Amino acid sequence: MAALVAVMIMVSISTFNWGSITNIRKVPKNETAVMITTVLITVLTHNLAIGVLIGVAMSAIFFSRKIANLIHVDSYLKEQEKERIYSVNGQVFFVSVDSFLSSFDFREKLERVIVDLTHAHLWDHSAVDAVDKVVLRYRKRGVEVELIGLNEASATLLERLATHDQPDALDKMGNH
Repeated sequence: MAALVAVMIMVSISTFNWGSITNIRKVPKNETAVMITTVLITVLTHNLAIGVLIGVAMSAIFFSRKIANLIHVDSYLKEQEKERIYSVNGQVFFVSVDSFLSSFDFREKLERVIVDLTHAHLWDHSAVDAVDKVVLRYRKRGVEVELIGLNEASATLLERLATHDQPDALDKMGNH
């Protein structure tokens, strides 16, 4: 057992990036928080697996928050036809849904809306719900809505989970 402890200590010393301690002020705060938390949890619980698991979970949360800020929706109005085209760029998933929804002006008097998803990807059920909300809110106001440019994976997900094309979708919508 003592020999295994010695091997583990030597492996830890040789694999640890000692430069990360001297660069701690230069490294992004998210990465520093993950590193310190992982070390603290590992030392406090005496369990490397728990420390690594918490570190991976924290990294995933920080990454999803960062990626959520990369969604952008541009729009322009074709005044003669009372038609607005929304061009969505980025990843639409549970963290970016609020940014996605806030990009649409549902009070504007329009006859037609086109949502161009050529440069976007729908990842989960939350993204499909967001698209449903956009389509149904406009349809409730009598606006024709068209979704264009869906990639194959997004189109499959939308086809499987979306409710906006069901006959009674507006009735089920309620006050959304």
